[in-house]
Amino acid sequence: MRLTPRDNRFFELLTQAAANLVTGARLLSELVAAPPGERAAISARMREIEHQGDDVTHEIMLALNTSFITPFDRQDIQFLAARIDDVLDDMDEAADLAVLYRIEDFPPGVEKLVELLGRAAELTAEAMPGLRKVTELAPFWKEVNTIEDDADGVYRRLLAHLFNGGGADPLTVLKTKEVIDRLESAADSFEHVADVVQTIAVKES
Repeated sequence: MRLTPRDNRFFELLTQAAANLVTGARLLSELVAAPPGERAAISARMREIEHQGDDVTHEIMLALNTSFITPFDRQDIQFLAARIDDVLDDMDEAADLAVLYRIEDFPPGVEKLVELLGRAAELTAEAMPGLRKVTELAPFWKEVNTIEDDADGVYRRLLAHLFNGGGADPLTVLKTKEVIDRLESAADSFEHVADVVQTIAVKES
């Protein structure tokens, strides 16, 4: 018989961490739609959310070091917290680079890529409370994997637009590509979160 802790702090902390992803995705959507002059303020808000995410991750790691019994393998909890943190780092870096590089106009399709990140964030936030019954979360990781595939397709079309006569000078193309790369990396990181959840489910089944 598998023992489980009486408190739910890991579920609650992971849920809190994932909620930050929803906020981060909304800020990305605001940033992409905003005039260049308004993006620095949005990026600053993103940085605050990223710091909050770091605090939650630190709290999870501290809880792991002070808990005798965890709801599932402590290394998997560590991996899950770290992968969620990776997503937020990617979002923050994309927002920061957009401001630092003074990107004027994003190429068509960036809004779609950010929309996919928003959907993945919502799914992840909804899934975290379900870790109590992790074996029932197959629809979560399957849909996130589909979203990542869709994001890859959008990313490739964005690159084609940039490099096939998008109208910008080469330096602007490279700067814009770096921002888009970070957005695509966030999609990959969401898939990594889903992969950890699937691994936990396999172990718990």
